[in-house]
Amino acid sequence: MSRPHPASRPRAARRLAFALPAALGAFALTVLPAAATSTPAQIATSKANGVAYLKTLQAADGSYAGSGLSNEWAFSAFAAAGTAAVDVTPGGDASKNARTVYRNLLSTAGWPSGSPVVTDYERATLNAYAAGIDPARVSASRNLIAHIYGYWQTAEAGYFGPSATYNGTVFAALALRGAKTPSGTVRVPQALTDKMVTRIRANQHNDGGWNHSKAEGDPTALNQPSDIDMTGASMAALCVSGVPNTDTDIVQAKNFLKSKLVNNTGAFNAMFGVNTSSNAWAVSGLNACGINPQTGDFLTPAGKTPIDFLRAQQLTPGGGFKYLPTDTSPSAYSSIDALRAVAAGGFTAAPPVPVTSGAPQWVATTAFTAGTAAKLGLTVDDGTGNLRVCSVSITPTGTTTTLGDVLNAATTAATPAGCVTSVIPSSGTGTVTAVNGTANSGSSTWKVSVDGSAFAAAARNKVINAGDTIALRYGS
Repeated sequence: MSRPHPASRPRAARRLAFALPAALGAFALTVLPAAATSTPAQIATSKANGVAYLKTLQAADGSYAGSGLSNEWAFSAFAAAGTAAVDVTPGGDASKNARTVYRNLLSTAGWPSGSPVVTDYERATLNAYAAGIDPARVSASRNLIAHIYGYWQTAEAGYFGPSATYNGTVFAALALRGAKTPSGTVRVPQALTDKMVTRIRANQHNDGGWNHSKAEGDPTALNQPSDIDMTGASMAALCVSGVPNTDTDIVQAKNFLKSKLVNNTGAFNAMFGVNTSSNAWAVSGLNACGINPQTGDFLTPAGKTPIDFLRAQQLTPGGGFKYLPTDTSPSAYSSIDALRAVAAGGFTAAPPVPVTSGAPQWVATTAFTAGTAAKLGLTVDDGTGNLRVCSVSITPTGTTTTLGDVLNAATTAATPAGCVTSVIPSSGTGTVTAVNGTANSGSSTWKVSVDGSAFAAAARNKVINAGDTIALRYGS
C-alpha cells in the first residue's frame, strides 16, 4: 500500500534515516550558528542552500516521488523558495525535468497503488499545484480533485476519508482550497468549504491545538494534549479556507504554539521532543495565517525565534537540515519541511515563472480523449444544508461532454453513490428543472458553477471540459 501522509503515522515512527548524497559525503558537516531573529540576508542564504540540497535529491531519471516518505514534497518547498520544478533537471537534461517526470508518474494507470487512501491524492494535489501542474487536469484521465471528492463521507459530511484519521480532512481543505485554478480562482464551492471548516473547528482540543486523530464529540479526546505539527496544519487549513487570523480558534491555536516555545533556542517543543519537521509544520501554519513567526508572541525573552531554530538545524556545507538537534547528517524529509517554512510557505504555493526558455508556468490537459474513462468532481447543494459530494466516472464520446451527460452518469457511476438520484429532464438539451426530487419553483432554480465561476442557470447542454469542477446549487 502506498503510504498516507506522514501526519497519519504514529509520532514515535516519525524519525527516519536518510542516506546522505554521495556528493556531500566527502565534507565534514558543521552546524550554522543560530542568530537571534534571523535577518533577511540570513534567510535568503538559508533558502539558497536549502534549494541546492533539495536538487541533490533528484534521481538520475529526474524523479522525486518514490515509496515511503516521498520526496515529492520538494515541489512545495521549491515553489515557496522561488524555484520552478520545470527548472530542476538532472545534469541539465531538460527532457528529465522534475515537473514532466512527476506529471508522467501521476498519469500512469498504476499510480498511486492498488489500495490508495485519500492522503495520496491530497499530497499529489498540493505538490502538482506547486510544480505548475493543474491537479484537476494532470491528463485526460487523471483528475486529482475528483479523486479527493470520491472520499467524501456522506454520513459525516465534511470529513474526507475515515473520520478517525482526522488528518485526511485537514489535508483535503489544504488541497481543495489551496490548489486554485491557474487563474487563481478557488475551484470548490463555499458550501463545501463551510462543511470542512466546521469539522476542523470541532476537532480543536481544549488546549487550543489539534492532533492527528479525531476528537470531535469525545470529551476525553478533546482534553488530551495537542501536538504542534497538526496544530500548524489545522491552522493553515482554516486560514486557506478563508478564516481570518483574528478568529478565536486561530488565536487559541497561536497561544497553544506560543506555550510550546523553548526560550533559549526558539524551537517549539513537540509531543515527542524538539525536531525540525514538527517545528516546520508549526511555522508553515503561522505562515499560512499571515502570522509572523519572528516577532511578538514568537520572539522569546532570550531573543530567539522558530526561524532561528530551523536555521540552526541547517548543515553546512550541503544545505540540508537535520531532524534532531543531536543529529549530524541531514534528513531529506526534514529538509523539505524546513525549507518550505523558512521560505515563508504554507503547505503549497503557486508555481514560480520558469527561467527555462519556452517553459510555461502551468501545464494542463483541457480536452477529454474520446472513449477514455475520466473523472469529474461534482457537488449538489439543495439549499437545505444537505450537501452531496462525489467523483463521477464518465467515458466521453468526444473532447468535451455536457452537464446533462455528467448528471446522468452520476446516477449510476458516482463515488460515493447517491450524489444524483434523479434529474429532469433526463435527456435533451434544455434547462435542468429538477434534481434529486427538488424542482424549480418561482425564483428558486437549479444553477451551475464550474471551477468557481458565478452560478448561472443549469442547462443540460452546458459544455463541460476535462478537469472541470462542477457545483450545482438550488436557490434564488
